[in-house]
Amino acid sequence: MAIDVSGLSIFSDDHFMKQALKEAQKAFESDEVPVGAIIVANNQIIARAHNQTQLLHDVTAHAEIIAITSATNFLNAKYLPDCTLYVTVEPCVMCAGALFWSQIGRVVYGADDEKRGFMRFGKEILHPKTKVEYGVLHKECSELMTNFFKEKR
Repeated sequence: MAIDVSGLSIFSDDHFMKQALKEAQKAFESDEVPVGAIIVANNQIIARAHNQTQLLHDVTAHAEIIAITSATNFLNAKYLPDCTLYVTVEPCVMCAGALFWSQIGRVVYGADDEKRGFMRFGKEILHPKTKVEYGVLHKECSELMTNFFKEKR
């Protein structure tokens, strides 16, 4: 019996979140809070980033902010309506504000951040056209954060 795979794509949310996890691992190895982000346009990764607040001595050097800057430079455009951000942890309010201004089309995150995540204030903090998905590779994303902070204690 043949299985029709014509509608399937290797470019799934899981596939791209695994790429964001690779970025988060880089942060972990650099003693940064292990958050990784990528931005995708037309199934192509156009930006990769991870937290660099310690390295750059910059509290705004979150993975999402660095990824937005990289993506807008790549596209030579101010807005990202046809792009998807994959990020291992729910963005904070600062990053959600930047995502609002970038008019990103879609945000996909893995682990919740109950203390600092933007969803404490609701999806309305993002641009009205931005779609949100969450829980993609939740276990893997959560474990990386848990392991990082376990080592710190």
